[in-house]
Amino acid sequence: MNEKEILMEIGRNICAERNRARLSQEALAEKISMNVRNLGRIERGESNAKITNIIAIMKVLNIPFEAIYKDTE
Repeated sequence: MNEKEILMEIGRNICAERNRARLSQEALAEKISMNVRNLGRIERGESNAKITNIIAIMKVLNIPFEAIYKDTE
């Protein structure tokens, strides 16, 4: 899996978990002190998020890393 595919998978899974938690992008972005445009880029796989932002997202959504990325190789 190349970098773009990994970013796409992580983004899709963050979006799915955010929706499962019934949060809008705006609400999640506010909770993690991030610009909503940046969160949108992460969810679309267009941006390589800092690990600190990924951890903040996981904490707010109350999910483990495996919920957003599973290494299948």
